[in-house]
Amino acid sequence: MALNEIADVERLRRINEALIGRVERSMDQQANAFSLFQTAINLESRIRARTDELRATLRRLEQSNHELALAKDAAEQANLSKTRFLAAASHDVLQPLNAAHLSISALADIQKSEDGRRLAAQVSSALETMEDVLRTLLDISKLDAGVVRPEISDVEVQPLFQSLMSGFSPMAAKKGLHLRFRPTDAVIRTDRMLYRRVLQNIISNALRYTVKGGVIVGTRRKAGRIAIVVADTGIGIPQEQYEAVYEEFQRGRNASEAERSSGGLGLGLAIVRRLISALGHDISFTSRLGKGTVFQVSAVPAAFRPVRRAVPAHAPGTPRFYGLYGIRVLLVENDDSVLEAMSSLLERWHCSVRVASSTQEALGRLGDTGWVPDLIIADQHLDHGDLGSITIGEARQYLGRAVPALIVTADPSEALAATSRQSGIELMHKPVKPAELRALMAHLLA
Repeated sequence: MALNEIADVERLRRINEALIGRVERSMDQQANAFSLFQTAINLESRIRARTDELRATLRRLEQSNHELALAKDAAEQANLSKTRFLAAASHDVLQPLNAAHLSISALADIQKSEDGRRLAAQVSSALETMEDVLRTLLDISKLDAGVVRPEISDVEVQPLFQSLMSGFSPMAAKKGLHLRFRPTDAVIRTDRMLYRRVLQNIISNALRYTVKGGVIVGTRRKAGRIAIVVADTGIGIPQEQYEAVYEEFQRGRNASEAERSSGGLGLGLAIVRRLISALGHDISFTSRLGKGTVFQVSAVPAAFRPVRRAVPAHAPGTPRFYGLYGIRVLLVENDDSVLEAMSSLLERWHCSVRVASSTQEALGRLGDTGWVPDLIIADQHLDHGDLGSITIGEARQYLGRAVPALIVTADPSEALAATSRQSGIELMHKPVKPAELRALMAHLLA
C-alpha cells in the first residue's frame, strides 16, 4: 500500500474516532439532561406534596387556634359567672350565717353548765370556719377575675391600727397572747379597705400560729417607703417553704400544734399576695423556726401628721358589759332572723334597743324625744329598697347631730365602702363576730 493511502486511512480513522466521541458526548449530555429533567419532576412532586401537607397543617392550626379562642372565651365567661354566682350565693348564705353567729353568742351567755358552754363554743368555732371559707372563696374569685379596682388615696395608718386593735384584741386575749400597736403619724398612698385586709390577714396568721408570746405591729422607713411591720413570736417558717406560703392551702409542715387550735385553711397569705399585686406594693418577710416571723408591707409615703393617740375603748374597772350598759341602740334590719338574734345579743349586753326595718320606720322610732340613740346599727339593704347609709344620714339630720353609726352588711362592694368613709360610718361585714362587734361599739362610744 502506498504511503498516501496509508495516510488517508489514518486520517479517516481519526475523523471517525472524533465523530464517535462527539456522538457519545452528545448522548451523555442528553442522558444527563433527561436525568435532570426527571429529578426536577420528582422534586416538583415532592414540593407539591410538602406544600399540600403544610397547607393542611396550617388549616388544622387555624382550626385549633379558633377552638382555643372559643375555649378561652368560654373559660373567661365561666370565671365571671363563677364570680357573680359566688357573690350572690355568699350574700344569701351570709345572712343566715350572721343570725347563727349572733344567736349562738347569746345562747352561750345563758349557759349554766360546762357542757352547754363547750357545745356552744364548738358551734361558734364551726361557724367561724364556714365564714372564713366563704369570705376567702369570694375574695380569691374577685381578685382572680380582675374585678377589684383599688381606689388610691392618702390613708392615715394610726386609725387603721386602732380599728385592727379593736378587732383582734379578743382573739389575742382568748389565746393569752400580747398584742401591741405602736402609735404612728405615717400617711401612705394606698386603698384603705384593701390595705386593711392585707394587714388583717397577716395579723390573723401571726396570732393563729403563735402559741406563746405575742404580736407587735409598727412602722419604719425603708428605702424611701413606709413599711408596716408585723412581728410575732410564733412557730416560724422553714426556708424551703418561703415561696409555698403564698400558695393556696399551705400551712407549713411544722405548724401542727398551732393548727390544732387555729383551724386555719392556709388561704390568708394567698389573698395577701393577690392584694399586694393589685395595690402595686411590696411584701417581704424573714423567719426563724421556733422564734417567730417578721412581715413587712411597704407603700409610698404621702405625708406625716401629728400622732392621734388612740382613746382606750373602756377604762379599767369597766363592768362586765364592756361599757355598753344602758346605751340606747337604734337597730335597723329587715331580716327577721338577724333582727331577733341581734336584738337578743344587744339586750344581753344590757343595751336599750329599738328596731326598724326601713327608713320611715326608723324615723318613727325617733319620735320619742325622751329616747335618743347613742348608736345606730343598720343593714345596708332594707325594706322598700331603702339603704342603711341613707337611713343613717336622715336619722342624723332628724336628730341634729352626728350619732355614731355602724353598717353591718353582706354587701362587699367598694362603692359602699367609699360611701361609708365619706359619711363617717363604720363598716362591718356579715357574719359578725360578737366580740368584734362589742369592741367596735365600745370604740365608737368612747
